[in-house]
Amino acid sequence: MKILAVSVLATLALASGGAFASADLAKAKNCMACHALDKKLVGPAYKDVAAKYGGDKDAATKLAKKIREGGTGVWGQVPMPANPQVSEAEALTLAKWVLTVK
Repeated sequence: MKILAVSVLATLALASGGAFASADLAKAKNCMACHALDKKLVGPAYKDVAAKYGGDKDAATKLAKKIREGGTGVWGQVPMPANPQVSEAEALTLAKWVLTVK
């Protein structure tokens, strides 16, 4: 019974804290050095990325690839560097989170 209660609490914590956890992941992976939630820094604001890709059903996959491989030209000529230290799973988590930012 005790294990079940701990499992349920852990699941609830993850479900309710997903956005918070992803913001923490963005900080841990140094994404916030170039991006902010609501204003352009070196790269676009996350809310602008979410708005641009909001209608694209493949956006999370595309953004996850961009996070890991980098790129240039979508938001101007400042390149987004590759981030190979971010795993594929982490990149997808970050991309899905970015798409929720308003």
